[in-house]
Amino acid sequence: MADNTVSSPRGLGGLFARRSGKRLHWTDWVSYGFLIIGVFVMFGPVLWVVLSSLKSPASLSEFPPTFLPYATETVAVAGYEEPLDLYTVTLPDGSTRKMAQIRRIGLQAQMIDPQNPSDKISVNIADRVPERKVAPAWNNYTDLFAPNSGRNMGLYTYNSVFITVVATIITVVMNAMAAFALSKYRFKGRDGALVAILATLMIPSTVVLVPVFMIVGAIGLVGNLWGVILPTVATPTGVFLLRQYMLTIPDELLEAARMDHATEWRIFWRIIMPLSAPALAVVAIFSMMSRWNDFLLPLVMLNRPEKFTLQLALNSFQGENVVQYNYLLAMTVLTALPVALVFVGLQRYIASGIASTGIK
Repeated sequence: MADNTVSSPRGLGGLFARRSGKRLHWTDWVSYGFLIIGVFVMFGPVLWVVLSSLKSPASLSEFPPTFLPYATETVAVAGYEEPLDLYTVTLPDGSTRKMAQIRRIGLQAQMIDPQNPSDKISVNIADRVPERKVAPAWNNYTDLFAPNSGRNMGLYTYNSVFITVVATIITVVMNAMAAFALSKYRFKGRDGALVAILATLMIPSTVVLVPVFMIVGAIGLVGNLWGVILPTVATPTGVFLLRQYMLTIPDELLEAARMDHATEWRIFWRIIMPLSAPALAVVAIFSMMSRWNDFLLPLVMLNRPEKFTLQLALNSFQGENVVQYNYLLAMTVLTALPVALVFVGLQRYIASGIASTGIK
């Protein structure tokens, strides 16, 4: 009889789980192969973006592209102020020499021997191969925060953090209040209100963008960070998640609190909110990720550079005639890093919170 038990080294959980105790079963090979392919598909593009953010503009424009951030080696030559690029040159007799390039004119390159600067030759560019080494261009990141860069990255970061934190707090409170009313109170039109809230999920955000802009402009918040925060504080997804979770809280707890003369506001803050912590964490995480990555609404509402968020700052690297891909990729990595850290650190709350709401 086949051994169907699953074993794993103690302390490593299911990472090295096997079908049999000693030898790998063919199903183990299939499972590990599927997981490795999945990891490559999911994280391959992310790794490519991170490594590309460490490439120089010249390396980014190369074809075929390279996976690692390579750079041409340079050598200091007497009589020249700047270091010259080093190449391996194939001479007409078939021999090779390491030489530095002075200049390139069309298909010809003027080369010089670093040890003997008076020895100059002209070679076809096809007969030279650059000497390369792995050299991350860390200046792609440091230049973003340089005082003379013309970009106030500290201010952009503050704007993004302010919008994300404040909008998340208001979103959690307002959604929790709506969910509390829809789950624990019986009133005429309750089910209709829930259906109307969920129906807004089918309306694209771009459809209501113009009315939202007109309302924000009428109250004088265009160009203000609050003009980005207030239109997004009520989310139908958050209301639905919290309502489903609050339905699992026994009504007897609320009745007991009312018998002790607790107000509805106190019941909400002292009983409902603490017991709904897992679902509140899920709503907060989703809200943080959404607000941090939002581009369209800040683009419409914020018309002054000092109010720009990090996502709008990304757009500044794309000009009419040139795109600074090295800075654009570096900025993309920096803006995606906080979201990745939040998701990785709080993913257990997402799994447990969604599971506890009864959503399949």
